[in-house]
Amino acid sequence: MRSERSNMVALNKETAAVYLLDDDPSILKATSRLLDSVGWKVEAFTKPLAFLERAAIDCPDVAVIDILMPDMNGLEVQWRLQRVSPSTRVIVLTANDDPLVRIMAMNAGASAFFIKGMESDELLAGVKAAADSTN
Repeated sequence: MRSERSNMVALNKETAAVYLLDDDPSILKATSRLLDSVGWKVEAFTKPLAFLERAAIDCPDVAVIDILMPDMNGLEVQWRLQRVSPSTRVIVLTANDDPLVRIMAMNAGASAFFIKGMESDELLAGVKAAADSTN
């Protein structure tokens, strides 16, 4: 399975840096493991401000962010991220299946919008497409 996934998500550049932001540690752990299993450099954050501070320094290739968080919602994070790291591609991964939120995120430049619980290969393909678009 790992070799199939590795072949499916092989990037054109050495290794993509992917930052994750979610207030749920179990989601972060599972998503980190999935992305790490195909060789991406993954950093996980539970606090939006810590995420944004680090993104401003490192400018990750891709950011996977949740929408519903207690300190700052994901749309606000997306807006701020565009200012501190404009080359970072955003993927929304949320339990909030609100069509208006989806439209707002996509209109603000999100590369993809996924509902938690989707197939892992779908997320991997979305991250790969976003990372490839930074080349």
